[in-house]
Amino acid sequence: MRVALVVEYQGTRYSGFQYQSSLPTIQGELEKALSRFTHESIRLKGAGRTDTGVHAKGQVVAFDTNSNLDPNDFVRALNHYLPNDIAVQAGFRVDPDFDPRRMALSRVYRYTLEWTPVRSPLSWTQTYQMSHRLNIVYMKEAIKVFVGKHDFSQFSASLKNKDSSTIREIYNAELTREGSKIYIEFEGNAFLPRQVRRMVGSIIDVGLGRTKLSEIEKMLKGQMKIKAVRTVPPQGLCLMEVKYQNSW
Repeated sequence: MRVALVVEYQGTRYSGFQYQSSLPTIQGELEKALSRFTHESIRLKGAGRTDTGVHAKGQVVAFDTNSNLDPNDFVRALNHYLPNDIAVQAGFRVDPDFDPRRMALSRVYRYTLEWTPVRSPLSWTQTYQMSHRLNIVYMKEAIKVFVGKHDFSQFSASLKNKDSSTIREIYNAELTREGSKIYIEFEGNAFLPRQVRRMVGSIIDVGLGRTKLSEIEKMLKGQMKIKAVRTVPPQGLCLMEVKYQNSW
């Protein structure tokens, strides 16, 4: 039986999602909890490999088990064994060929900025705190530039396979402000390593007057290369949702 889970987690204490033998990871904690519950050795797959310090509200994972228990039993049992900063929100029985990464139609990421003249210890793990004034109008214009299909090679960290495509499509992009918080949200078919954090960094630089809209457009067209794009810290980033053709 193949089971899919929707998982929420705070990534502060973890070295990303993907399993690492010597470091704490989200995948590692989930597999440890599954082993304690089922007494099976289970290796699960995730819809996205979030980086160190990045959070998720709607990560999707899937695994095979010899158990015939109801998926809701997995939800209850895993939440018993998991640490408090990881929780399974829902569980579903899925087709044997379901792949949470390859079958995803899109992923939604949200980055949260917080304007504060003095840092807030209560929210620093969830937001990127800034004291500089930002031009929100310019930032809203900048985010529109990323919508569509582009070569995001200049917004990506190094790829393991240098021949991998750096073409990605952004379906929707939105910037909203609520009080001291600014939310920058992207929905795309897939994302390159550090892509969201570097797109956000570029938007911030537009808001600070350090980057022009035309420069971002040229970078996306491969007409302009710069030495470095600002990479914002991971704690403001959250994987909000993974969308599929069929809902469970």
